[in-house]
Amino acid sequence: MWTYVIRRLIYNIPVFLTIVIIVMAMLRVGDPVRDHLGKKPTVEERALKEKELGLDRPFLVQYGSFLAEFVTLDFSRQSWKFPGRTVGQEIRQAIVPTLSLTVPALVTTSFLSICIGMLSAFFRGSRLDRTLMFVAVLGMSVSFLVYIILGQYFIAHLPAKWMADNGHDAWRDYWFATQGYRSGLGNWFHFLALPVMISVIVAMGYDTRFYRAVMVEETTRDYITTARAKGASRFRIMFVHMLRNALIPITTRIMITLPFLITGSILLESFFGIPGMGAKLISAVSEHDLPVVETFAALFALLFIISNVLTDVVYALVDPRVRLS
Repeated sequence: MWTYVIRRLIYNIPVFLTIVIIVMAMLRVGDPVRDHLGKKPTVEERALKEKELGLDRPFLVQYGSFLAEFVTLDFSRQSWKFPGRTVGQEIRQAIVPTLSLTVPALVTTSFLSICIGMLSAFFRGSRLDRTLMFVAVLGMSVSFLVYIILGQYFIAHLPAKWMADNGHDAWRDYWFATQGYRSGLGNWFHFLALPVMISVIVAMGYDTRFYRAVMVEETTRDYITTARAKGASRFRIMFVHMLRNALIPITTRIMITLPFLITGSILLESFFGIPGMGAKLISAVSEHDLPVVETFAALFALLFIISNVLTDVVYALVDPRVRLS
């Protein structure tokens, strides 16, 4: 197994290097120095700024220097937007809010989608199946942005306004917030419950239809007929036999989403003012903060590569018939 993992990682090194060099080259297509100095900098000002930002060196030297720092986990480069703050500090500041948002959303979405998908597949063609699929398709058809706006207004703003009008100001601190973030478990519900709820609603439509398709295929297998003939209960058939045999596509679906635990949800973080990885990346792109953008892009690329390799490893763990070679 370890030989396979190492070989796959080695094969993906050119992919990682290509992604990094493309990102760095695209970020330098414009004029980063002018973005930080204005439209008409003098020759002296431009030379000083280029040296300060490290852009006076040849591109390949910058590329090699960045790779050396990234491989050794040296994130000590200064942010251009916040002088005095390193890229490592930006990552450490953003990682906790992002995981606080994405981990509960992924766990809740996966659990609910798998259960609903199994129920819908087991009772396919029934009124229950048609109702569940109608709700799933309806959820997929509505824009992410619409959910955010409606959620902020009807679930957060209106109830808080009603509380204020009826003299319940103290309860507003325990209701859903539409903006901001505070660390700590006690503040999680107030600041993150609504974004997590919206994330679950958006993702469940896609995941439920996927898991239903997987489970429908499983219901036609001979082992289901045998289990029914032996008198196995519906609960045992669904949550033991069907679920166990559908682990590979389920694992694939979940493993694909794992990198997004770190990259975060750009829309949710931006609209709710959550200082996570997605919001940091958008801010860095808009402010032409090249050190932050380059590091985040390389980190995201590495996470996707590792996720793909781990998916194959998990295949072998959940299904003995799969052999890594």
